[in-house]
Amino acid sequence: MVIQVKAFGICKDWLGGREVSVDFEGTTVEQLRLALTDRYPQMSQLPSLLIAVNRNYVDDQTTLNVTDEVALIPPVSGG
Repeated sequence: MVIQVKAFGICKDWLGGREVSVDFEGTTVEQLRLALTDRYPQMSQLPSLLIAVNRNYVDDQTTLNVTDEVALIPPVSGG
């Protein structure tokens, strides 16, 4: 499956752009997360990385469709 992934924060730097195509084996968010970690090992530094599908935060068991809008949301801090 090929999914368009939007990256924010540090993820954008690691993936080399704000939006990338990710070709991976599988259909779930968990499988996408594993594929991203394989291709971009630094992603493993973000254990609390959130993933949103169609503007809703989802868990790893969520099934993806090729038309889904997927976004990587790293932890943020502020003050």
